[in-house]
Amino acid sequence: MRIFNRLESEVRGYIRSFPTVFSKAQNAVLTDESGTEYIDFLAGAGTLNYGHNNPQLKKAAIEYLTEDGIVHGLDMATSAKKQFLQTFEDCILKPRNLQYKFQFTGPTGTNAVEAAVKLARNATGRRGVISFTNGFHGVTLGALALTGNSKFRDAAGTALNDVHRAPYSGYYGMDVDTIAMLDKLIADPSSGVDLPAAVIVECVQGEGGLNVAGLNWLKRLEQLCQRHGILMIVDDIQAGCGRTGTFFSFEPAGIRPDIVTLSKSLSGFGLPMALLLMKPELDVWKPGQHNGTFRGNNLAFVTATAALEHYWRDNRFQTAIQKKAQLIQTFLDKLVSGYPQAKLTRRGRGMMQGVACADPALADRITSIAFQNGLIIETSGGRDEVVKLLVPLTIEQETLLKGLDILEQAVSEAVSEARSRAVAGKAVEA
Repeated sequence: MRIFNRLESEVRGYIRSFPTVFSKAQNAVLTDESGTEYIDFLAGAGTLNYGHNNPQLKKAAIEYLTEDGIVHGLDMATSAKKQFLQTFEDCILKPRNLQYKFQFTGPTGTNAVEAAVKLARNATGRRGVISFTNGFHGVTLGALALTGNSKFRDAAGTALNDVHRAPYSGYYGMDVDTIAMLDKLIADPSSGVDLPAAVIVECVQGEGGLNVAGLNWLKRLEQLCQRHGILMIVDDIQAGCGRTGTFFSFEPAGIRPDIVTLSKSLSGFGLPMALLLMKPELDVWKPGQHNGTFRGNNLAFVTATAALEHYWRDNRFQTAIQKKAQLIQTFLDKLVSGYPQAKLTRRGRGMMQGVACADPALADRITSIAFQNGLIIETSGGRDEVVKLLVPLTIEQETLLKGLDILEQAVSEAVSEARSRAVAGKAVEA
């Protein structure tokens, strides 16, 4: 690890939690240079929904490269882009009766968010945007203004403006109607909250701690936006591409956002790619008004198309996700009831679940012990208090169960250590 410590910036993060040098990966298993295998419950922070080196996607990429297919194309027309557009429309949009135009932005999620907000401001002529408590939308300045966590905001080095923060679903408890609160602020000319261009929301907040928006809450948020002429942006960068059990996380709510941002698992293979979906009437861009050198990653188009063809032509993959999600939910519920002293709470939806710990130090210790025992899993939440499962959607059941066993062992050991420290502390006081 010495070369990383010597040459790489202090900004590095995951390497500190998982201090080994990885060299190979297949589906849900990572292997380091010493040959030690780790079950991957991180999946590239939600980028590898179809696992590492997915064979169908890898085959498509290799064939494309050997045929000298265009890899970099700016926003020119290419065969790879044409195939992706047609396949996405056929596999995703038409079956859901959705009509969107596509905008390929710079290749990361934060690029898509920047484009979405800029588009909303251009389309409405208004500047303000409403985002929600615990939301995470990226770390470039426009997206960072929408992000709640002070850890990221404090690094901005400048003011983050034109955003009003509203309480997310359940932020004050389930008995408080946060949609009514927001509606009052928008409707009241003396509230100090100007009519915004857009509202941006995650249906499940990933980095924010696996908070889940109620389906009725989402429906009422859409109605609020329609009532006031506000554009509704759904950030589906981490929660999309099947992660919550359906391709889009908003599907169970029956809503139709004005704008949708996608990235992370969109390419299916870990290749950088981001996309904006917009209702056709919102396409007010002038040619070249929002561009980016790497908005035409054609190799990503190829693997994205292969993922859609292989997994989303019918409902079999979605059904398999939902079955695994139920298995994870049952396991986490047993974990919560089995360790009452840890004061755990299950959170999340689909294969985007985890447990919140009353003590953030316990969550940190659980993930550390899990790594020592061969499981890669991270924390999230405002205080890193949530142990977060982002399991590859393609994980074999045997591997999933083995990983869950390691997680339970880590919880047991961490809880035992905490109990021992508490006993020792009382003895010292006596």
